[in-house]
Amino acid sequence: MTRDATVDKRSPGLAAGIKQRLIQDALQRKLKSAGRQPAAAAASGQDVPEQHYRFALHPGYQQLRIISEGAARLGVSSPFFKLHEGNAGASTRIAGDAYLNFASYNYLGLSGDPAVSEAAKLAVDRYGTSVSASRLVSGERPVHRELEEALAALYGVDAAVTFVSGHATNVSTLGLLFGPNDLIVHDELIHNSVLQGIQLSGAKRLPCPHNDPDALDALLRVHRRDFERVLVVLEGLYSMDGDYPDLPRYVEVKRRHRVFLMVDEAHSLGVMGARGHGIREHFGLEGGDVDVWMGTLSKTLAGCGGYIAGEAALVEHLKFLAPGFLYSVGMPPPVAAASLAALRRMRELPERVAALQARGASFLARARRAGIDTGTSAGLAIVPAIVGNSIRAARLSAALFARGINAQPILYPAVPEQSARLRFFLCSEHSEADVARAVDALAEEIERL
Repeated sequence: MTRDATVDKRSPGLAAGIKQRLIQDALQRKLKSAGRQPAAAAASGQDVPEQHYRFALHPGYQQLRIISEGAARLGVSSPFFKLHEGNAGASTRIAGDAYLNFASYNYLGLSGDPAVSEAAKLAVDRYGTSVSASRLVSGERPVHRELEEALAALYGVDAAVTFVSGHATNVSTLGLLFGPNDLIVHDELIHNSVLQGIQLSGAKRLPCPHNDPDALDALLRVHRRDFERVLVVLEGLYSMDGDYPDLPRYVEVKRRHRVFLMVDEAHSLGVMGARGHGIREHFGLEGGDVDVWMGTLSKTLAGCGGYIAGEAALVEHLKFLAPGFLYSVGMPPPVAAASLAALRRMRELPERVAALQARGASFLARARRAGIDTGTSAGLAIVPAIVGNSIRAARLSAALFARGINAQPILYPAVPEQSARLRFFLCSEHSEADVARAVDALAEEIERL
């Protein structure tokens, strides 16, 4: 019998205790040699850097504070989070004062339209303010189906589905439908929601030069065979620049390479086409020419949320499996009712679409004559004034605000620093006098920068 065995027999805990202490000593030596705290300190969290458990020290927040404090030192106040005291259309009220407003997406003036407001009120009386459940289980209401049927009819496709968030519509749709064996090609100026959806999907991502279908064709010739499903994503009207793609050319390319095509109509619905039916009407295309139509309810349609329209298989797939639909409460009935009423009003009032397009064209023409850099804007409701850096853009916005004109700056990193700008959103309620006043003031204040 060995000595160790004898010790174990007489004092069962002794050898085990010595062994455990030797292990702890060895572990402590290893920790010290790696320049770390002892195990007790590590277990208590004493070695965790402060910035790893305090939001005030988060790098993103620190960067935000540096930008804000730097702007304050230059005498530039924050242009953001202005408190509007009523409905915002061609005009608005902020801190008790009236302003000419170019910072809202109320393109056809349907937010605040009496018929739209009345529809929302009636829905509150009938359904309450919430459906209180996911639509899949017990949150379905007739107004949801009516809205989706109307959207499908607008696009001339089988079906549509609405989500409670426009951003989540893209994230959930792309995250569900595509995966690691797939490729998603997007215009280089595509919205953040698409980029987030691609990241969630795990698909390979390739940006393509802005509004360049020939570049897309060349890219697909090289890469199409390397992937299973391939999706191309465009916007109907780009919100930063106010321009739009040559959609028929993109349809040709997508058919040639047998890929899916998705168009985000957040800003083109209500703005493009003789009746405001969007980029499809503008070019005279069929609904089936595009595989996935996406849009938001928060702009022309005076509500909140997003939608996908397309073939029945696409919509059924999303209704049963898209996380942003399946695991979210159904759209509040007054919101769905407002958007349905706004869609009907858009059909009834084509003169509002014509007025909007006229004001946009006038603003663009006046701005160009004044020597203002409007980039590639087509003059369809969105006209940028590019001024070259973020400080100039913020100062210009403040100067116009002091003159009773509300136009928001777009600063780095939302756009490249050399492309910092003010964005002017037109609506059907703006008059020619409003446009002339705004452009004249803009030109004068740019001269003073």
